[in-house]
Amino acid sequence: MLMFNTTDGSSAIAPDTASLSSLAQAWAKRYITNLNTTALADDDPSVVAPRLLAELRNASVKAWQRTEGFLAGEMIRHGIPAELVDPWSISKDIHDIYQRTLKLYAAGKGTQQMTAQVASAISEIRSRYTAVDPRLIGFVSMQFHHTGVLLLEVAPTSQRPILSSFFKVIDDHLYMPLHRAYNAAANYDYTDPALALVRHLLPQSTAIATTICDRVAELNPQHRCFSGPLSQASVRVSSIRDVEMFQIYLWVCLLEQNLEALQRELFPLCLMLYPSLNVTWELVFQMVHLLGKEIQTRAAGYDTSVLTPYYLSLREMFDPKIFQGLL
Repeated sequence: MLMFNTTDGSSAIAPDTASLSSLAQAWAKRYITNLNTTALADDDPSVVAPRLLAELRNASVKAWQRTEGFLAGEMIRHGIPAELVDPWSISKDIHDIYQRTLKLYAAGKGTQQMTAQVASAISEIRSRYTAVDPRLIGFVSMQFHHTGVLLLEVAPTSQRPILSSFFKVIDDHLYMPLHRAYNAAANYDYTDPALALVRHLLPQSTAIATTICDRVAELNPQHRCFSGPLSQASVRVSSIRDVEMFQIYLWVCLLEQNLEALQRELFPLCLMLYPSLNVTWELVFQMVHLLGKEIQTRAAGYDTSVLTPYYLSLREMFDPKIFQGLL
């Protein structure tokens, strides 16, 4: 409200102080309300997902640079032709998978639903690259992983745990031959000792990996990988994933009844990745040793003799003595 002040004979307009104060308070409250509403909206998956999709291209480019920085030298050393790594093809795969994943996240779906709808497409990508050269999956999976890490960095803090669980599904199905294990399992009778052992231990894979990684970190407090000490959160997550990967490869060998998965995929992959990441063969062997102990402890009452030849082969392949003077 405005009042005419005519005490001095002029027609000047003077403010009603009480009214202005009231309006100022109303505006301030409205501003705070809008700010809170915006903050809430910023955390809403339907708002976060498009923002991350807009960042996807930039994240993919940065992930490519990181991955190339890690592995360019190793790819030359291992004789992997550069033309086998098509950045445009990999970028398209990354965009397709992350776009589908973020749409499911925006729709409020859980990781189980995401796995059901996206896992087969991820496994198809994995099969496509490993069919050309099994070592390529190291390059591809690392670029996918770093893309997810970069997207998490720009995501709201409150949304990072659920997004991390979604992105872990992508990592797991790229790093691990899960569908290969499922396909091999389909050839067994339900009561077969090999299938019974896998069926018992597979749901415990994360718990097994966590126990082993915590023990390895405890035994090697001074060791630093490329990204930091073994106890650092990001290193621990990667370490747990790797121990899970070793388990899945072991189950594939058991179910396929041969060592092809270890010899053609896991061993060459580790040979290419671990030196770049400052993961020593002593650490790997320690992990494999502890894996054997965990399996024996957790599989009491099951026939573990069916696994013994494959586990012993895994131990022999990663014995640090075979790397002396060769790497």
